[in-house]
Amino acid sequence: MTRGRSRWPGARSVRFRITLVATLAVAVVLVAAGVGLVAAQQRSLTTSLEEALGQEADTLASEAAGGALSQPLDPAGDDDTVAQIVVASGGEGSGGGSVLAATPNIEGRPPLVASPARGSSTSRIDSVLERGDHFLVVTRGVSGSTDQPLAVAVGAPLDDVADSTRALARSLLVGLPMVLALLAALVWWLVGRTLRPVEAIRVRVSEIGGSDLHRRVPVPSGEDELSRLARTMNAMLDRLESSSDRQQRFVADASHELRSPLTRIRSELEVDLAHPAGADPAATHRSVLDEVDGLQHLVDDLLLLARSDGDAFASTVVDLDDLLLDEAHRAAADGPAPPGVTGATGATGVTVDSSAIEPARVMGDPRALGRALRNVIENATRHARSQVTVTLAAHDGVAVVGIADDGPGIAADRRDEVFERFARLDEARSGADGGTGLGLAIARAVVERHGGAIEVEVAATPGACLVITLPLADA
Repeated sequence: MTRGRSRWPGARSVRFRITLVATLAVAVVLVAAGVGLVAAQQRSLTTSLEEALGQEADTLASEAAGGALSQPLDPAGDDDTVAQIVVASGGEGSGGGSVLAATPNIEGRPPLVASPARGSSTSRIDSVLERGDHFLVVTRGVSGSTDQPLAVAVGAPLDDVADSTRALARSLLVGLPMVLALLAALVWWLVGRTLRPVEAIRVRVSEIGGSDLHRRVPVPSGEDELSRLARTMNAMLDRLESSSDRQQRFVADASHELRSPLTRIRSELEVDLAHPAGADPAATHRSVLDEVDGLQHLVDDLLLLARSDGDAFASTVVDLDDLLLDEAHRAAADGPAPPGVTGATGATGVTVDSSAIEPARVMGDPRALGRALRNVIENATRHARSQVTVTLAAHDGVAVVGIADDGPGIAADRRDEVFERFARLDEARSGADGGTGLGLAIARAVVERHGGAIEVEVAATPGACLVITLPLADA
């Protein structure tokens, strides 16, 4: 057995700890209450006995003051009650402390109180009738006696008080463990019933693997903490399933995109090796180099997309209008814009109109934002028939970039798909036009990491218009 571990595995459970703490807490309260109850009963019985003895002492004192002393004394009470009338301390010529009258059970005994006073007092005396007994004695001075100061002492045993107190203590000693055992069983059952949904959630989560993220944990009825926990875990599983699905699609698409150029390269090299006489090394070299360039672009896009999913971008004030003008003229003329030129037509025959670009400043990483704008503009240029229009306006605390083309457009029910990784909607927007299928996915990742949004404008026709919104630097 491993040293330091509990022999009972259940002792490590939350259910056991809650039951133990609750039982111990109630035990402390009940023991304190029991001790207080025993002390209160003892005090109450003692007070009652003292009051009864005081009344009897007052009666005997009245009789003594009137000269009607009986010999021997016969106070009310049981046979164990004792009484004396003695000369109080301070008496003149009477030999203070002598017994004048007493009950038969203590005749001939010395005074119960060594120096009885003329006032009232209460004392506890041991071994009155027999060794080891305990008596409560009340003393009253006799008023009106002038010849000699007298005092009346009346006592009774404390046995009844002690017996009653012990009986209560024994009852508590027997009853409290039974109450605690019943309480522990009740708490154990209640906690187990309360934690049953948690155990069901735990069992379900332990059964969910990477291949069955579609499963969900049971949600208890109600709006308590356990229900909210179950719904939160299901929401987390939704996110995990969505992320896993995207990752699987991404891996599948990426492997396909990487396999295709590698297959073409391998085929060309195998053909040249199989037929060296008819091989054209220069053409093969150019073809392989083109495929390698495409692979390099694809790998660069994948790395950029991976970084945009994880690392934070640098943040500085960026002149968004300058970035947009540079990327617009790069797409149209494959070079920086000449001073004062607002539109240009490149070798592809597509005109890029940038005349409606207004000044706007945002916070962000200029290189990442430039790459996002370049991807969107290049996407529009590839699919435009003759013209791409780039606009920028600032209002309501945001910069709004519009990039529209007059191409075949995007179906309304597939506008979100264009931002998926390796998205292929139709032949007009396929990978054969030179794109990697990651441009708009990269653009969306960059824009969203900068607190903005990118979407396809619903009312754009003909063609497609992508709208990017970014918060202004001074907003």
